[in-house]
Amino acid sequence: QVTGYLDDCTCDVETIDAFNNYKLFPRLNELLESDYFRYYKVNLQKPCPFWDDSSHCGMRDCAVQPCPSDEVPDGIRSGSYKYSEEANNLAEECEEAKRLGAVDDSLSTETRQAVLQWTQHDDSSDSFCEADDIHSPDAEYVDLLLNPERYTGYKGPDAWKIWNSIYEENCFKPQNVKRPLASGRGDDGGQMFYKWLKGVCVEKRAFYRLISGLHASINIHLSARYLLQDTWSEKKWGPNVTEFQQRFDEVLTSGEGPRRLKNLYFLYLIELRALSKVLPFFERPGFQLYTGNKSQDAEMKHLLLEILHLAKSFPLHFDENSFFAGNKKEAAKLKEEFRLHFKNISKIMDCVGCFKCRLWGKLQTQGLGTALKILFSENLIEKIPESGPSYGFQLTRQEIVALFNAFGRVSTSVKELENFRNILQNMR
Repeated sequence: QVTGYLDDCTCDVETIDAFNNYKLFPRLNELLESDYFRYYKVNLQKPCPFWDDSSHCGMRDCAVQPCPSDEVPDGIRSGSYKYSEEANNLAEECEEAKRLGAVDDSLSTETRQAVLQWTQHDDSSDSFCEADDIHSPDAEYVDLLLNPERYTGYKGPDAWKIWNSIYEENCFKPQNVKRPLASGRGDDGGQMFYKWLKGVCVEKRAFYRLISGLHASINIHLSARYLLQDTWSEKKWGPNVTEFQQRFDEVLTSGEGPRRLKNLYFLYLIELRALSKVLPFFERPGFQLYTGNKSQDAEMKHLLLEILHLAKSFPLHFDENSFFAGNKKEAAKLKEEFRLHFKNISKIMDCVGCFKCRLWGKLQTQGLGTALKILFSENLIEKIPESGPSYGFQLTRQEIVALFNAFGRVSTSVKELENFRNILQNMR
């Protein structure tokens, strides 16, 4: 049911589907499997800065919060758990969640050698994200291909608390305007919320839609790579239609599902626009995707430029000139607010209880933050000299890896939607 034009844009869903699924997605996937893009440095040990996360498990592999002891039935605590079916299920669910959420941190010896040679440039002064200190002893390289984003069993109050904190405190929304379908509240079908959203400036509306689009994208990944079968001989991951419908079906979500999906397409357009704008930075002869393998580095740079030229050729780009276009003083103030709100969201990612979800949450917020940094640095990018260093505008390796992987996730979501569409049509 998600078709036609998107609000605040001249683009339509069908154009994005065709462009992404048949042109861009296959090339982007190939790029993200290369050595330069598959290793991301992340600190998964940072404490949550906003609330006391005492139930959080400190062991490396205990990736999801264990069930609080007061939720564990007495039968388990007293050791007679084998007589209680409910207790058994609860304990098993906790164990399964720990296992599924664990981050596989194994890297090959060659990779460790290559990683030591990668140079770091950092220019955090204009950053939209609270970036991890990659020199911290707790920061480690993670192989993203060994840790795909998928269902981990992380759900319920802990996951809700994260998203609630993001929407309620960081989307410019006043407390008295209730979000549609926010749990435990009398709902007016979102009328008051959408009236408020329509009344705010385009930038604040865009901010909310980007976060909603990111939320939708993550939910699509969890529905598309769901643990369907778990036996000693094999694990089977695949699309879970029921899970997808619970999150996006128009009837089951009281009309919210299609809106969430439209916000996903809006996020796609914003990140695609950033890729088309950053081309001059990557086109310089001096820029290389350095891994130490000369022929592969040259090949990957060629593929990267092909993807960026493809992004530039997209016919219906989002026009970011409508952003921060008013009074200069007001615009500067709003831009700074935008940056601080986004920085705050990247800090909230350190409160995510499941390590694998935390990894992908941090990467996708850093990627979106980098896309925003590009869109707001257009003047600096235009002044980049063709050769020599780019002093005005700089991207670190972390930002580059996050930018392309984050867009890879959104691109995958759009592709997965086509898959769900086909499955649902065949079921009718």
